[in-house]
Amino acid sequence: MNVSVVLFTSDLRVHDHPPLRAALGRRNEIVPLFVRDPAVERAGFAAPNRLAFLADCLAGLDAGLRERGGRLVVRSGDPVDEVCAVVREADADEVHMAAGCSAFALRREARLRRALEADGRRLYVHDGVVTALPAGAVTPAGSDHFAVFTPYFRRWSGEALRDPLAAPREVRVPDGIRSEALPSRAAVPSVSAGLATGGEEEGRKRLTDWLRRSADAYEEGHDDLAGDATSRLSPYFHFGAVSAAEAVRRARSRGGAGAEAFVRQLCWRDFHHQLLAARPWTAVLDYRTRDDRWRRGEEAEADLRAWKDGRTGYPVVDAAMRQLAHEGWMPGRGRLIAASFLAKTLYIDWRAGARHFLDLLVDGDVADNQLNWQWMAGTGADTRPNRVLNPVLQGKRYDPDGVYVRRWVPELAGLDGPGVHEPWKLPGLERARYASYPDRLVDLTEGLARFRQARGQD
Repeated sequence: MNVSVVLFTSDLRVHDHPPLRAALGRRNEIVPLFVRDPAVERAGFAAPNRLAFLADCLAGLDAGLRERGGRLVVRSGDPVDEVCAVVREADADEVHMAAGCSAFALRREARLRRALEADGRRLYVHDGVVTALPAGAVTPAGSDHFAVFTPYFRRWSGEALRDPLAAPREVRVPDGIRSEALPSRAAVPSVSAGLATGGEEEGRKRLTDWLRRSADAYEEGHDDLAGDATSRLSPYFHFGAVSAAEAVRRARSRGGAGAEAFVRQLCWRDFHHQLLAARPWTAVLDYRTRDDRWRRGEEAEADLRAWKDGRTGYPVVDAAMRQLAHEGWMPGRGRLIAASFLAKTLYIDWRAGARHFLDLLVDGDVADNQLNWQWMAGTGADTRPNRVLNPVLQGKRYDPDGVYVRRWVPELAGLDGPGVHEPWKLPGLERARYASYPDRLVDLTEGLARFRQARGQD
């Protein structure tokens, strides 16, 4: 036996890939393997936008391997069954893969380890592949995880990152290993019209261009909705087409306040992963319960539909939701505003909003999505659980000229300046010109009073 199998999951790249380099360092030949797991679809995580982006990433990974003499092997089925089948076909004695942090990933790893060991093979799981630091790399005294971001960030910032690994020069794959055809982006239905192109080459190009041209403006501009100054790299981190550890190192080498603010956002990603790894049930349950009695019934369902459709009557909320539908992505500030409005102003269960985001977001990640939603709903790691973002004030602050709103809400295209955020204040005849835009679902004062009463603040 002189063959290893490398199981790719959320690490679809050849640069800075510890499992790939470890396998190549130990064996003459490897089988790079990706398994399309039907359980992911049954669980509702195979959303069209992510399937399309995944197809791009797999094509990019295959191209990167072929440049080095190899190829990607694709199978469909239960990952444990498929890995074991490939191990037998290749007469391999070991499997390498990246560590995950979700309950799903941990169960998959445990099942695979048992199956391989029962057959006399070994599984090597590598930390720090999906995140910049491994999920349990830093812990506070007396606990297995940090529950508050700021102390985590201080500890995380003091940790030394591993050195990025160069892409291998050569990848040798044994003959005769069967592979399915690569999935095609064109075959995926219902993909958002403005969905970005995926893949390692595209992701690395975006990272390089952004660090060179835009990083300096990031600290002050990342919340500017109209300016679109975010890196838009989150989908590439989600699929592992770009290494988070390498991105942190490159940003720190670039230096400056903007690059450091970008690194802080990558730390937030690690923070959520370490929290989910320690408390896997937070994917569906409140990290810190507030004993909420979320609104239910026909009226709440109608409000939820209006929120999904971008027809709440609050322009900045609607702009963010329409961008999500068109691009499968929205900026972080838009996510916060939309989440606060649903969970606190409308007082609808955060899980309904998180599910909709996962249905559309190309970077829809269980750790980041669910725990960001809990943070905004006040049931997660937020130290200010009853904070409510006022969408009018948020719009005036982060879209002061209304450019973002007019970009995504064409019904209001004729309005200028901050007044675009309060169309209900227009005089009667002028308001009639914009009658195609809906009335507000709820007055903000009423929504705030309802939320405070529900949280027992009155």
